[in-house]
Amino acid sequence: MTSASSAPLTFPGVIRQLRPSDRCRFKEHLLRLDGESRHDRFNGGTSEGFVAAYADRCFGEGATVVAYVEDDHVLGAAELHERPEFEIPTGEIAFSVERDLQHHGLGRRLFRRIIGHAQALGYIQLKVTTHPGNVAMRRLARSFGAHLRFMDGETTGTVVLSPVEESALPIILTSQSGEQPVREFA
Repeated sequence: MTSASSAPLTFPGVIRQLRPSDRCRFKEHLLRLDGESRHDRFNGGTSEGFVAAYADRCFGEGATVVAYVEDDHVLGAAELHERPEFEIPTGEIAFSVERDLQHHGLGRRLFRRIIGHAQALGYIQLKVTTHPGNVAMRRLARSFGAHLRFMDGETTGTVVLSPVEESALPIILTSQSGEQPVREFA
């Protein structure tokens, strides 16, 4: 990989939504996070058992996971979890990027992509929670318009989403003959 400098990197992999068959790749990614990165992602210490069960739950509970995949390995991920307890459609987002790729713009690319997914799903706002020491996440959230506040030992933020024009959404066409879906953009 690369050093932890802030120089821009070229990312030869792709950012894409993970499929259920990618569950193990996502789990391996979360388990590879170094101690500090895992602490930042989960707002505290976690066991490997907790992390493995969490990854399984994400796919079992219908979370949207968008990831940077390179050489068949997930190296960074953005998660979108529904928060049905709010009156307006609300999602909660979380991010993880492996140490060697941090501070090179990958988190920003993942943030932008997960916002697009959230808008397409009709969410009005996104919640983000981190510990007060996670300066990079606070800075990233602010750059996307999050209003942050410190409460009960955590930093919480809300990103209010703009509605997406219907013409900007992909149209998925399916064939009754069993052919693969075709993706078209209006």
